Amino acid sequence: MAKAGFKVMDSDMHIVEPVDLWEKYIDPAFKDRAPRGLSRHPRDLGVQVGESVFPLPNRSYTNAIAPLMTGQQDIYTDAEARHWDSSSQVTAMDHEGIDRAVLFPSRGLFTLGTDGMDPALATAISRAYNDWLAEFCAGGSGRMFGAGMIPPHDIKGAISEARRAVNELGFKTVFVRPNPVNGRNWHDAYYDPLWAEIERLGVPLSFHEGGRVHLPQPGDNFDTHMLYHTCTHPMGMMLAAVDMVGGGVLERFPGLTVAFLEGNCSWAPWLLWRLDEHYEMSAAYDHPDLTMAPSAYFRRQCYLSVECDETPAEIVSKYGLEDNVVFSTDYPHADSKYPKAVERFLELPLSSQAKRKFLWDNCAKLYGFDV
Repeated sequence: MAKAGFKVMDSDMHIVEPVDLWEKYIDPAFKDRAPRGLSRHPRDLGVQVGESVFPLPNRSYTNAIAPLMTGQQDIYTDAEARHWDSSSQVTAMDHEGIDRAVLFPSRGLFTLGTDGMDPALATAISRAYNDWLAEFCAGGSGRMFGAGMIPPHDIKGAISEARRAVNELGFKTVFVRPNPVNGRNWHDAYYDPLWAEIERLGVPLSFHEGGRVHLPQPGDNFDTHMLYHTCTHPMGMMLAAVDMVGGGVLERFPGLTVAFLEGNCSWAPWLLWRLDEHYEMSAAYDHPDLTMAPSAYFRRQCYLSVECDETPAEIVSKYGLEDNVVFSTDYPHADSKYPKAVERFLELPLSSQAKRKFLWDNCAKLYGFDV
């Protein structure tokens, strides 16, 4: 399949999990604490975990986002009728012109969104999701690939689940949200055994933000979706990039690849310029372990995603980041431009070379496919 002559890989396509996924797939010892999906309106992506309902309720969700999703429902009538199964995902890929897709969760982005979670429960939630996702991808005609959930609350469980997701389930990446868990920065030595294992497995670590949870997020001081959501995804990725790059993770693990997904890409030139400036100013005292400028680590080991209508993205080529950007549709979330996301992307003021890299070449390299 080719769209206007371009092969297309979606670096970050979403699925809609069944409401009873965790009740069916979780270890029976944790069934009484299994997350439960919600169905308050069409395309409801919410979930209840214990006493918490995610995304955390606010007036914007009730009065703006839920009606928006209901109003978009004509686009998703067929997928909804087919209960968002594997065949409906393939149909959506055909409509959009996507050859391959790496799949990330919707409800699953909320299930580990609490500090202090029982580590064993966090691992059980991750295992259940990954088992279901492996079955889902098996129905994708060889075009759909999983992103495995790993629990930051349980370092041993995260290492074990990363290993299982790659070696047994055949997933192409493992992911965490960018929000700090239990007050730890990502460059904390606590995580080093996990980064070492992911490096050894040869898959990327993907950061993927989601809606409001019980974890620190940029913009969580705002009570409207417009203000909060402007900040969360890109600024969450910016903080994670500073943490991983400036905190020395990529110096310690030079074979670790890191992807910052669904958070835009146009911020990267400015942020890396500023991080380099502060490296020159005080790294000799603050971070003497760094042997290169932060931007050099980022170009060597990091990827970030472009939105289909992100006009400022033309700056990344000028700044030497053309090989570090991948494309995503964000299907089927409220801000997705499906089924015209690829069409909208092809209208961006980018060279044909950049479009080809973003749509396929960079994504293939990120996830270990042949270009």
